[in-house]
Amino acid sequence: MSPDRAIALISTSYARAGDGSEAAGAFVADLAQELAARMPVRVVVPGRAEARERHGAVEAWSFQAPDKPLSLLSPGNPANWPTIARTLGSLKRATLAANADRRVAHALGFWVLPSGWAARALQRQHGVPYSVWALGSDIWSLGRVPLVRAMLGAVARDAVRAYSDGMQLAADAARLCGREFEFLPSTRKLAAARERPVALRPPYRLLFLGRWHPNKGVDLLMQALAALGEDDWASIAEVHIAGGGPLQGLVEAQVAELQAAARPVRLSGYLDRERACRAFADADRLLLPSRIESIPVVFSDAMKFSLPVVSMPTGDLPALIAQGTGWLAERIDAPAFATAIRQCLSGAHDAQALREMNERFSIESIADRIAAMVRNGPDGALR
Repeated sequence: MSPDRAIALISTSYARAGDGSEAAGAFVADLAQELAARMPVRVVVPGRAEARERHGAVEAWSFQAPDKPLSLLSPGNPANWPTIARTLGSLKRATLAANADRRVAHALGFWVLPSGWAARALQRQHGVPYSVWALGSDIWSLGRVPLVRAMLGAVARDAVRAYSDGMQLAADAARLCGREFEFLPSTRKLAAARERPVALRPPYRLLFLGRWHPNKGVDLLMQALAALGEDDWASIAEVHIAGGGPLQGLVEAQVAELQAAARPVRLSGYLDRERACRAFADADRLLLPSRIESIPVVFSDAMKFSLPVVSMPTGDLPALIAQGTGWLAERIDAPAFATAIRQCLSGAHDAQALREMNERFSIESIADRIAAMVRNGPDGALR
């Protein structure tokens, strides 16, 4: 491959502000910067208007995105169709503009829809090979809409490579799209430094960091915390709940009830990268009460800080927890999660297992793998 040829990353989520509200977008932004140390990188990402700018070593083309998150624009609701159509048109224009000089060697879509659709348009107009990276929302949400499901499969089958950020997700995507998906985890780059090691005995500091959304199970977490007894709370120094989202009212009300009962619960909004690092470094257990999940970015964040996890049995988390990274609830409900919290308050963690898992989720190794794929070309020949 000529040294001036670039890879184009096309994404509907991209962390510009660093305020912590874009977990998947933080991964895309970090991967772009990591890849930029290996080859020229261009990104096509959401913005207020179509524009071209530079983010460090990365050239960026913005498409005009709606005010509300794209993930909330369900194609099953006809009221969203005009906004979706405008957004897709802008996305396609920005993608083609990123290759106006014909220097894009490969495009990588985050995620299959709509970014993979835009990469496919680039392939059809300019012959640029593309790959896609599936997220759970692609397969488990969009895959349920019949017409969208057909497009999802077509875009995936035309791709040179298809990745997924979860093991079970890869299997589900393969069944849905009729092609193989390779597991490649999403993660982000963090300055993982702890002033103190994870506590070996109670009282422990517990952390929830994520969207306050039903899929993330923050309502189940609140119910589980309410179910803990006096003996349980005696082993808890603090529960720190950080994030934001559609369940904000419920979270705030139930945190207020816990605080009124003299429970050590602290509430924060979204955390930028620096504050998130401090929260991870200060915690002894990460709480993952998700109802539906593949492998969340926050799991790999926890591994970087040697932070064991209390998790619901969803997606790939049971297999990862079984390798010594934490405690697993028996069912996806509040009583089972409360039981798992009690177990984490009386059980020791496996520091070696946490270190080994962190190595598997290194963003440097992921960037190496993507760069090698681009350099070798879709037919495996060295370019």
